[in-house]
Amino acid sequence: QVQLVESGGGLVQAGGSLRLSCTASGSLSSINNMGWYRQIPGKERDFVANITHEGSTKYADSVTGRFTITRDAAKNTAYLQMNNLEPGDTAVYFCNARGTIVGHVIFDYWGQGTQVTVSS
Repeated sequence: QVQLVESGGGLVQAGGSLRLSCTASGSLSSINNMGWYRQIPGKERDFVANITHEGSTKYADSVTGRFTITRDAAKNTAYLQMNNLEPGDTAVYFCNARGTIVGHVIFDYWGQGTQVTVSS
């Protein structure tokens, strides 16, 4: 089992920055992707960013150029640096840990979510 704990959410003005962190514990050896998703109540949970074990990154078009995902393998932690935040970024942000084999998801774990609110 994998447990994920997010932190770093809060209230920030438009144009400001926040840094989210996600620390994983448990059975970690098979994790090869860590990512961030966000969700507004009543809406779909949307992909934000992903980083592979090798360090390759992918971003949603809406955050490209503003958000940066990084990882610290020694600390089993992934980060999401969010710059130039917009009111449209307001959502609950969820950390995701995923293990895949040849593109097939073997396990998929989620954190409890952390609220990010961007005021205008």
